[in-house]
Amino acid sequence: MTTGELSSSTTDSPTFPDVDTALTDLAQGETVWGRTSLADRARLLDEVSALTAKHAQAWVDAAAVFKKLPASSPLMGEEWLSGPYSVITACGVLAQSIRQLDAGRSPLTGVDLGTAPGGRTTVKVLPSNIFDTLLLNGFSAEVWLEPGVDADTARKNAGLAQRDPTTTGGIGVVLGAGNITSIAPLDTLYELVAHNRVVALKLNPVTDPMAPVLRAAFAPLIDIGAVRILTGGPDVGGYLVRHDGVAHVHMTGSSLTHDAIVFGTGEEGAARKKANTPVLDVPISSELGGVSPVIVLPGDWSDADIAFQAEHVVTQRLHNGGYNCVAAQVVVISSEWDKRDKFLAALRKALHDAPGRDAYYPGSATRVAGARADYPGAQSLGPAGERTLVSDLDPDRYRALLTTEYFAPVLGVIEIPYSGERYVSEAVRMANEEFVGTLGVNIIAHPATLSEMGRGVDTMIESLRYGTVALNAWTGVGFLTAAATWGAFPGHTLDDVQSGIGVVHNALLIDRPERTVVRGPFRPSPRSILKGEMTLSPKPPWFVTNRTAATTAKRFTAFAAAPSWKALPAIFASALRG
Repeated sequence: MTTGELSSSTTDSPTFPDVDTALTDLAQGETVWGRTSLADRARLLDEVSALTAKHAQAWVDAAAVFKKLPASSPLMGEEWLSGPYSVITACGVLAQSIRQLDAGRSPLTGVDLGTAPGGRTTVKVLPSNIFDTLLLNGFSAEVWLEPGVDADTARKNAGLAQRDPTTTGGIGVVLGAGNITSIAPLDTLYELVAHNRVVALKLNPVTDPMAPVLRAAFAPLIDIGAVRILTGGPDVGGYLVRHDGVAHVHMTGSSLTHDAIVFGTGEEGAARKKANTPVLDVPISSELGGVSPVIVLPGDWSDADIAFQAEHVVTQRLHNGGYNCVAAQVVVISSEWDKRDKFLAALRKALHDAPGRDAYYPGSATRVAGARADYPGAQSLGPAGERTLVSDLDPDRYRALLTTEYFAPVLGVIEIPYSGERYVSEAVRMANEEFVGTLGVNIIAHPATLSEMGRGVDTMIESLRYGTVALNAWTGVGFLTAAATWGAFPGHTLDDVQSGIGVVHNALLIDRPERTVVRGPFRPSPRSILKGEMTLSPKPPWFVTNRTAATTAKRFTAFAAAPSWKALPAIFASALRG
């Protein structure tokens, strides 16, 4: 389809000439995009990847300014991995998927497919090559498809809208996130490729400093009219999503923002939501976060295991200052675990000792104050007391912790008075029924515990209704894996949206995905080898306690843009010093 001439959907509200011009350009660019061959589309993605690598330092520097990170901080590694690295790797896999289609093959040609409980087909997305195996040794990821989708059907339907590239989908609006700098460009790429829609990307005002570098990186797509990048406040976003020329909206943010877009605000908006009568007259997809659990399975952990996993949990909370849609907020443990006291002491110490950083996301202090008001007995930790630990709660006091996404450095602990299978069953039930959101859940378990559980491990994973399930890894690894899917568990509706509707990333263009499952090593190397786990990964570069994270992540990014055997020794050397 083509959109033709565009006009505002209202005549009595303010106009925004820059938006109108951008949408007019995109209406023309849609025709150009529809005529662009698959080979040329892959080439354009290669160019975006190369330009992202060229401007990667400028990208990270721009992010550091509004995130208040000193250039010398190891935490700059977060900006490399969750910024240019993610876009470079996504472009690479998307380009390869398009080339497979151009050659008459499925994007899943040569990809390992397996099975999971419940009649599910799985797609192996990590490792995808020898370099993944070496650089992320011990980490793996697979996409589980919806029940009933067999391997032949999965291969046949992979490719999504690129299977019919001349049939375009109009203009899609992407409302960018204000936290992770790769979210908006990755969502733009997914709209363009998976749905064959040209894109008006409206940046979150927090990330407006990214506009120049994003325009430089996306210049090949901007030049043909397939992408326009806009800035401005909520008034610009409101005008854009209700414009007659727009065919679809995708947003990342909060459920409150989603509901305001879909149903309006105030009492009238609440009434429309209750009646499920949207005022938005185009489809909307979304990624909206939630309250993410970390389920700790009791086991015979050594002191070193306890210390490492405490740092792991704290990383899941404090990465990007705690301003992540999938940041771990609640740790679930067994009150009967004989290591309970040691683990809680280590968790408290790790939360207190983690590197300090300034709050940058709007409203952070208010949300922290809200948590402390909800739980007056909470502890203030960190270099400036900026972190909050909520623990020692009675079960009847869990509610606020499980239903309020604090989106700030707030971490809670809840205890379940069971062990063994009963503990697992109750932890899964709580995660599914009492926690708000279904974006991501983390499980931490000793290898011996997993061995004892046997097939019960996959049964537990199957039972958790989350878009990404991570076992001995953080769900953020799924975000960083280009071919993995990212989004809520399927089935949410506009009037009960939870963590959103639809997926993004998914660079293999898989049809009917249900979830991504990530697995990682319980221990870092060399301790993993000494204990028989046989994985080579040291402390991962996304850990907030990694001393060489910035150097390692920068080298990862350069390697992603130009893989070379010669580059590996420098990456390994930096990683081992972390």
